[in-house]
Order: sequence, then structure tokens, then C-alpha cells
Amino acid sequence: MRIDAHTQNAFGCTSGAWTIWSLSDGHVDLPASLLQDPEGGPQDATSSGAMVRLSVNCFLIQHEGGDPTLIDCGAGGSWHDTMGHLGRAFAEAGLSPASLRTLLFTHAHSDHIHGLVSRAGGETFPNLTRLLIPEAAIATFDAEAGLSRFRRLLTPIRDGDAVVPGVHAVALPGHAAGHTGYRLDTGEETILICGDIVHVPARQFARPSLTWAYDDDQATARTTRLRVLADAAATGTWLAGAHLGRPGMGQVRRVGDAYGFDVAGQVR
Repeated sequence: MRIDAHTQNAFGCTSGAWTIWSLSDGHVDLPASLLQDPEGGPQDATSSGAMVRLSVNCFLIQHEGGDPTLIDCGAGGSWHDTMGHLGRAFAEAGLSPASLRTLLFTHAHSDHIHGLVSRAGGETFPNLTRLLIPEAAIATFDAEAGLSRFRRLLTPIRDGDAVVPGVHAVALPGHAAGHTGYRLDTGEETILICGDIVHVPARQFARPSLTWAYDDDQATARTTRLRVLADAAATGTWLAGAHLGRPGMGQVRRVGDAYGFDVAGQVR
């Protein structure tokens, strides 16, 4: 993995014939009590009132000579003012939202799909022709206000589908309906863009049994996280996560019964 650019909101690297950008949509501060132990209680009774910061990352991938593909598009103006700033990351990277034809979703929570609409109400990506979405997430997308104009672009995908050349959908169940990652094999590295399997990296790598209150199925989300982390540590697969601390990419190493995470640019 070769680092090409690193600004405040855009991190670019290359692997084989692929360019990968991690683009920041901003961040959100949420109560630490949303972390839950395996019994379903707050993970730390002393954390009452404490907050944790979640990065909100989107990822753009492009094969040499091919079209760019964006994975998730942030919150737009749908939630906290600290999110919905993907445009500044595009600008820092020298990328144009108008160049996008294809956008992939990991799932249909608002901080992953509402970036389709700008804060002014216009279409952020005016030339989109396809929105690839896990089939089970379509109902969630349809329930989100203000996105009906994009319904005609939805293309359902399933586990194992080749969504663009060199990239395959990987079911990562538990967090949300249809929650899906995207596995990119560059010929030099394998990168799993893993959506929301980890929300608070400082806590969940050290205690991977901790779940997040917004996980639809706590037990399944825990099982998925443990499986993905074990596999990534064993195989050297890079993880790129929506809520991993900037730049949102790195490699997992086992530390006893827990894990460490070496972020891109600091990998040992």
C-alpha cells in the first residue's frame, strides 16, 4: 500500500492498479453508554455522561483507466452539523462529484445514504446511473424521507455478487438489514470495506465482544465482528471502516484475546 496524499479530510493511496481514497464526511459525538456488554448492559457503569467520537468515512475506489466508484456517501444535512461535509474531502482530493456514475451502499442508515442530497437540497452527484444496495436494505432506503427521487436508480445486490470488476459483496450481518462489505483484491493487498462492524475502535478492538446499541441484532453483530477481525489478523487483510478513526484504514493484529489496529501510514 503506497500513500499518495494525506490532507485533513482526504487520504489517498494506491495498491496494484487501484487508487483508494478515504474521504471524511465529518464526525459525530455520541454517548459512550451506547456501547453494550454481552449481557446487553452499558459496557462501563462509570461512563455515564461520557461521549465517544465516531468518524464518518466514505471510500472511493478506482481501477487505472476505469470509472470511480464511491462506497457510502455520508449524512448530507440529515443529522448533526458535524457531518455532511463530504464535498470538502472531494475538493481536497481533487475529485469531482460529477464524475461518479456508480455508488455502492453498505446499508441504508442515514449517515451512509443521505449524502445523495446536498445541504441546499440538490443532487450531490448529478450524473449517477446506478445505486447498488443490498437487497435487504431497500425497504430501509424507501422509508427514508427525501430520497424517493433516487428509487429508480436502485440495483439490488446479494452476498458474493461482483459489483464492479475486482470487487465483491460480502455479507456482514447483524448491524442493519442487509449490512454488506465490499472486498477489493488489488493483486497486492486485499481490502475489506467493512461498513459498521466497528463503531468505537479504541474500545471494540480491545474488547471486540462489545456491541453498539444501534446494532439490529447484538449477538449476530458480535459474531460478525469477531469473525472479521480474526480473519483480517490471520490473512493481513486491510480494513476500511465507516467509523474507524481517520484515515479509516489499517491492518489488524492479534493482542492476546483482543486486537490492535495499525492505521494506514503507521502500519508496523
